[in-house]
Amino acid sequence: MSRCVGTELSENMLPLALSRFSLVTCLGAGQAANLAALRNGTSGLRPTRFEEAPLRTYVGEVPGLGAVDIDGELAGFDCRNNRLAAMALAQDGFIDAVAAARERYGSARIGVFLGTSTSGLLQTENAYRRRDPQSGALPPGFDYAKTHNTYSVGDFVRTRLGLAGPAFVVSAACATTAKVFGNAARMIAAGMCDAAIVGGADTLCGTTLHGFRSLNVMSEEPCRPFDAARSGISIGEAAGFVLLEKPAAQTRDAVLLLGVGESSDAYHMSSPHPEGIGARLAMERALAAAGLQREDIDYVNLHGTATLAGDAAEDRAVSDLFGSATACSSIKGHTGHTLGAAGVVGAIFSTLSILHGVLPGSPHTRTIDPTFKSRYIVRSRQARVDRVVSNSFGFGGANCSVVLGRIT
Repeated sequence: MSRCVGTELSENMLPLALSRFSLVTCLGAGQAANLAALRNGTSGLRPTRFEEAPLRTYVGEVPGLGAVDIDGELAGFDCRNNRLAAMALAQDGFIDAVAAARERYGSARIGVFLGTSTSGLLQTENAYRRRDPQSGALPPGFDYAKTHNTYSVGDFVRTRLGLAGPAFVVSAACATTAKVFGNAARMIAAGMCDAAIVGGADTLCGTTLHGFRSLNVMSEEPCRPFDAARSGISIGEAAGFVLLEKPAAQTRDAVLLLGVGESSDAYHMSSPHPEGIGARLAMERALAAAGLQREDIDYVNLHGTATLAGDAAEDRAVSDLFGSATACSSIKGHTGHTLGAAGVVGAIFSTLSILHGVLPGSPHTRTIDPTFKSRYIVRSRQARVDRVVSNSFGFGGANCSVVLGRIT
């Protein structure tokens, strides 16, 4: 028997504006590249050549990270995860937008609430390969705190942006960078800060690739969410950041964080409750925090990783709550499952859907599982989208849903 627990923000939480956002995925760097892929149904999944890992699978690897420079006072942070974070920060005028916010509020009044699951694990893997053959000592230049520790990406981003407000990094499996939206909203509501940077980064590494392979949940072909013949996940890497602040004027064009709902279904360490109890509770709490009804939602961005158990449980939760009328799909066929970064990537893709009127499709999905009842979208199409629920569900029953939308 499962017992669901969780947290939620108070009903009708104060909306927060997504004033600026940036991201990098295997589809490209910046909003334009990712929006184009969203519209065109393009996938960034390719046969893995990462670190010459002898695995038969597809991954969403971000090209060009080797050319990213982290130098000067930031040189000690140099690792793949922080390079990806640096690439994302450099997109779409994000750094300039944060600088302007710093002038408005002061550096001590902007919080940094990020997430990661892998952090700089690859850096430690490489360090172990270079251990002293006699003593076993790690290389003298290896800096665990700045390159592997979970807080590494938070310390790097905070330093790069010149911020001095409250900061922490969350690691809650695949719900990680969805949960930070709730963290930021609570910190702003409590008066701890006036604005916040949320998001995070996760990168490919051997431990992740071989670990998921050992669980028998990694597909040998590009992942096919909600497909009758789905066979597991395709792992990707990504980074994304959002500047959240109280909206100066709630215009019809503003995309707002309207609600956040969290739960833990405490069912199994790596499998969701088969009836989707925790997933549904997270969505219900998000709707309550937003002061909305299920009929107010135009699209559900599914967690949809293409595992047998995960997709079935989420379909049960979504169809029980929304019925078969609300459009839904998973972007994992575009980007792969970006693990700890999946929450912010899903939130940003949802924001692009709202701003540009796009219902995302599902690359590689061919035949929807006939036992599913939700209204799953296979091909992208234009449509007015005002409000979205974006789901992120992780190991250990960590569930988080966020509601994004604009004033209509």
